[in-house]
Amino acid sequence: MIRYIASRLLSLTLSLIAASIVIFAVIEVIPGDPASFMLGVNARADTLAALREQMGLNDPLPLRYFNWVTGMLTGDFGTSWTYKTPVADLVNDRIWVSLPLAIYALFISTIIAFPAGIIAASRRGGMGDVSIMGATQLGVAIPNFWFAMILVLIFAIKLRWFSAGGFPGWDNPFLALKSLTLPAVALALPQAAILARIMRSSLLDNLGEDYIRTARAKGLTRRQALWRHAVRNALIPVLTIIGLQFSFLLAGGIIIEQIFFLPGLGRLIFQSISARDLIVVESVVMLLVFVVIVVNFAVDLAYAAVDPRLRSRA
Repeated sequence: MIRYIASRLLSLTLSLIAASIVIFAVIEVIPGDPASFMLGVNARADTLAALREQMGLNDPLPLRYFNWVTGMLTGDFGTSWTYKTPVADLVNDRIWVSLPLAIYALFISTIIAFPAGIIAASRRGGMGDVSIMGATQLGVAIPNFWFAMILVLIFAIKLRWFSAGGFPGWDNPFLALKSLTLPAVALALPQAAILARIMRSSLLDNLGEDYIRTARAKGLTRRQALWRHAVRNALIPVLTIIGLQFSFLLAGGIIIEQIFFLPGLGRLIFQSISARDLIVVESVVMLLVFVVIVVNFAVDLAYAAVDPRLRSRA
């Protein structure tokens, strides 16, 4: 197990280094001069040159990359050119919207997908299976922003059960969770459809294994064999998907945060790109990549803990 952890840590480190290089290179080649954007087209040349020097834009790219990486390693993400605020403070303010939203959406996705996948697998070929698979096909095909607009039309505008957008803060946890409900459902529905299909497929694979036939031969009913043996073993590949979904929900909610006017990390990235605030974009994207890689690392360890074959392959 120690050897497996060491190999995964090496992979994690190399992934972070590669991601930092790609993020820095891609963002730096975005057309437009941040200093010109901030001062406007009528700015004087000497004023523009002074601002570029202050922002460090005249430094060579390797030096700027080195300063950026070493700053992040020491907890200094730099200062936003637009907000005139440390990027760490901006992230700290907005992570408490994006992170609860991702956890909330993952919870909704899981409580929908697990029963749906189990019911579909236990009634393979029946009406329940066909209905659930049809619903999941729609869930996979329809984008989450379309779900978001439909939810707003029905539950915010028509029924007035929820607000159409905004976030009141965590002073009142009930109102905060209520404001995150529609965005979380919009994010969760497509992910629930994917997870339910994978759960069903994994269960069907396990129901055809020899150990299930042995359990049935010992007198267990199909339902008993399903719940006592198949479900537990079917969860192994599902763990990986849940980890990937959490990463997506945390890093991929830009459109949903825009629709619901949520002050999260996704909306911060969108606004920073529009304002050419490169230091914010680079740092926040790198932070999200770090979270994604660490979550995947944790999932790999959980996978290895329940499946010894992975440890032996390492």
